[in-house]
Amino acid sequence: MTPLPLKAASALVLSALILTGVQGVSASEHDHDHTHNDHDHDHDHDHDHDHDHDHDSDSDIYSGYFDDDQVEDRALSDWEGDWQSVYPYLQDGTLDEVFAHKAENGDKTAEEYKAYYDTGYQTDVERIVIDGSDVTFFENGQERTGEYQYDGYEILTYQAGNRGVRFIYALEEASDDLPQYIQFSDHSIYPTDAHHFHLYWGDDREALLEEVTNWPTYYPYELSGEEIVEEMIAH
Repeated sequence: MTPLPLKAASALVLSALILTGVQGVSASEHDHDHTHNDHDHDHDHDHDHDHDHDHDSDSDIYSGYFDDDQVEDRALSDWEGDWQSVYPYLQDGTLDEVFAHKAENGDKTAEEYKAYYDTGYQTDVERIVIDGSDVTFFENGQERTGEYQYDGYEILTYQAGNRGVRFIYALEEASDDLPQYIQFSDHSIYPTDAHHFHLYWGDDREALLEEVTNWPTYYPYELSGEEIVEEMIAH
């Protein structure tokens, strides 16, 4: 698959499976084909804000099982920082150890996992910097910065029965070089500092909610490829 440009939605949508429903601020319904079974459990999130959640509850939420009233609005500051795409580490073989580890207990071979994640991680946006309301995309040697404001969240229900939340931000001033919407997914449902995230972007808010095959994934820029491998295998 040819890497998709920043202006395009983050990937094409498959239709082999059906999402059972979508709930959120718009209460609209969509079809989906992604269960998040394969890539939901690679990572760790610390809850640094004042929330009274026990470990079992956090584990359930991380796995995609929660009540609607547990979901809270989140500020862009939850994702503030300097982030790098993990896709180059897939391309150069650094993540092969992760796929081999998955194959030991999973239902795919290491090669099949790599192919699955190749579609999921694929992006030309190699770096993202979030500072206040400014989001800067680094793509093919160019930098583009836009100001984004919170536009609510959507709760997605997957065929497997688990769910996820997309936290959505809209571009303040329209631009031909920047996506109108960005949507974060990091397995958390209330304010907390992200330790990685999946990002979806494009100009159609509703269409992005249908995107389930391509989820460019970002880890802190200061981490080496080996450190990212350790994080993924540990979780």
